Amino acid sequence: MWSRVALTWKLDNGANFIKSIAEEYCSGKHSREDSYEWTEEIDYLDESGSVIYSGKGIRSVEPGLDDHVMIGGVKKPISNISAVAKIVEVVKRWKWGPEMEIQLDKLQFVPNMTHFTQALKIIDDSDALLSLFRWAKRQSWYLPNDECYVMLFDKLNLSRDFDGIQSVFEEMVTDSSGNGMSSFGAYNRVLQYLAKAEKLEVTFCCFKKVQELACKLDTQTYNSLITLFLTKGLPYKAFEIYENMEKDGCSLDASTYDMMIPSLAKSGRLDAAMKLFQEMKEKNYRPTSGIFVSLVDTMGRAGRLDTAMKVYMEMQGFGLRPSGGMFVSLIESFVKAGKLDTALRLWDEMKKAGFRPNYGLYTMIVEAHAKSGKLEIAMSIFSDMEKAGFLPTPSTYSSLLEMHSASGQVDAAMKLYNSMTNAGLRPGLSTYTALLTLLAKKKLVDVAAKILLEMKNMGYSVEVNASDVLMVYIKDGSVDLALRWLRFMGSSGIRTNNFIIRQLFESCMKNGLYESAKPLLETYVNAAAKVDLILYTSILAHLVRCQEEINERHLMSILSATKHKAHAFLCGLFTGPEQRKQPVLSFVREFFQVIDYELEEGAAKYFVNVLLNYLVLMGQINRARCVWKVAYENKLFPKAIVFDQHIAWSLDVRNLSVGAALIAVVHTLHRFRKRMLYYGVVPRRIKLVTGPTLRIVVAQMLSSMESPFEVSKVVLRAPGDSVLEWFKKPIVQQFLLNEIPSRSDILMHKLNTLFPSSAPEIRSLSPPKPLVAGRGM
Repeated sequence: MWSRVALTWKLDNGANFIKSIAEEYCSGKHSREDSYEWTEEIDYLDESGSVIYSGKGIRSVEPGLDDHVMIGGVKKPISNISAVAKIVEVVKRWKWGPEMEIQLDKLQFVPNMTHFTQALKIIDDSDALLSLFRWAKRQSWYLPNDECYVMLFDKLNLSRDFDGIQSVFEEMVTDSSGNGMSSFGAYNRVLQYLAKAEKLEVTFCCFKKVQELACKLDTQTYNSLITLFLTKGLPYKAFEIYENMEKDGCSLDASTYDMMIPSLAKSGRLDAAMKLFQEMKEKNYRPTSGIFVSLVDTMGRAGRLDTAMKVYMEMQGFGLRPSGGMFVSLIESFVKAGKLDTALRLWDEMKKAGFRPNYGLYTMIVEAHAKSGKLEIAMSIFSDMEKAGFLPTPSTYSSLLEMHSASGQVDAAMKLYNSMTNAGLRPGLSTYTALLTLLAKKKLVDVAAKILLEMKNMGYSVEVNASDVLMVYIKDGSVDLALRWLRFMGSSGIRTNNFIIRQLFESCMKNGLYESAKPLLETYVNAAAKVDLILYTSILAHLVRCQEEINERHLMSILSATKHKAHAFLCGLFTGPEQRKQPVLSFVREFFQVIDYELEEGAAKYFVNVLLNYLVLMGQINRARCVWKVAYENKLFPKAIVFDQHIAWSLDVRNLSVGAALIAVVHTLHRFRKRMLYYGVVPRRIKLVTGPTLRIVVAQMLSSMESPFEVSKVVLRAPGDSVLEWFKKPIVQQFLLNEIPSRSDILMHKLNTLFPSSAPEIRSLSPPKPLVAGRGM
């Protein structure tokens, strides 16, 4: 036996033996059975010769394979505490990387899952944790379990290493699908931590993967997910989570109810919100003020006022005091729905509760009552508003002023207007319009003029409003006021449009103010406005009805001022053939050829009717027959004459004036006479369709000639043979050829039935001097 061996001992005959043992040990080729042992005690000395250690030369333990250490020749198991401490020591020293893994591989014991899990509890550094976790996964003893992952996620969450959580989650999903590991706790932890960290996209992706694995989640996880989506403003995603939650049989907690119900209500899913509200009460959760406020507000805005009031009353039943915002929301909802009585009751409750109505609420309730016509209540609240120190808006003033104007209260409207302007507020266009309309209807011309000038000074364009006032006077028939207002407009440099000038002109004509009418017409023509055939014909109609010679002169002057081609035609119609240089019939045909019948057919019919009235009154029967003949040729009255072979011939004059009807009857009977006498064609019957208005006039004209026509309600009819015999009488021939000596006896007194003001005894039968040129054709 050797007693001592120095550290400085030089290898001699035993050197090769030691060298071989060391090489074999380092290469890892030896086994525990074949290991070499020194049975003698060996003293290890330092350079000074002092003993460092005494013991056997080689311990029969291999790192990473043995679960014990050798104390001399005795195997001693390594305690869990020591093992965990050693693992933690290595990890904390080396942190991460290949060097740390090399050191872990050299541990003098074989770790197990208990050592690994306990070490995870102690290590705080996220990089070290992940390095240890990935080293452990490569070991043969590693067995994945839920507890291990939960611990790892807890530590990574404390370190705020959410990228690490995501990567470990993906590895866990792979492990779960590979070995069927149950990871209920770990999955829930991942989703909770990511949701609380507001990692929206990552959380949703992880949630979808968990769903694909058919793993159920707990209530806390669902609540965290719902909270995340609601916080991010994605209520529909939150509702999707809630639907999954219902399928899994989980229920919301109180805090999630507080978020879900307002979110459902604000997104418009009111029925779902009320369902959760009832569910919350059934679970004995006490609804918060926020839930009540959101339900009342959204129900009111949606028009479900009964439900809103029910929730409001229920809130008071829970002992909660309505907020000022809830009162405002309720009042606004009832005001918008037009339920002003309930709004006023809530208004009173709001003030009794100590809340002061705000500016907007005052404005809304005043305007609502004003627009609904409840002016007394509106003015009372308006007075309270001013006393409360609120300056009413222009809109509030306008609504009150406009409604007072609409109800015809001039004094109240003017008082509001003066108050508004004194407060430095600028009335709006609608306010000025309503006030001016009121003043116009009340015929307060001077006040309206003052307001209009103030409006102009405010920078508004006043032409339209001034014209509207003028139209009010015209429609009301106040022609004198209209002319006065027009003079004011002219003196103030305010122009109106041609349409209104024409309306005023026609009103002057209707009221016989011909002297005032002519300047208006001249203004109309000088403004490049075109006098159409209808306007000219209407002036001619006034001439037909005119009684006094002085007015005839005014009317002829007005007709001349129109500068219309029809006036040149009328003048030419009354001249002789020498001046006209063509027969009347050709002259008339020439005029009617230039009329655009597609655009002016109705105007042409009107002109023919009035012109024939005038020609008959003036005794120009032959000229009138020429006008009728040309009008019929141009198909202005295409259905007036009907020839039904040998059965019936008819003339329809229902749509004609008196003069036109008389001329049409005479001219058409003359045509019928020529056919029957010259061509020998005799119909069974002839009828004249007159209608109830013209029946008497036509019947009386024909009865003077002892005609065979029988008079019914709307038709004059006679057998063809009887009419033929009547046509053979000389007086009838003279009548139809317009050779009757006494015009007044046969025609004029019949015409006066509908035109009494044109009686020959009170009116000159001669045409005005400018038109007289003889009665020759």
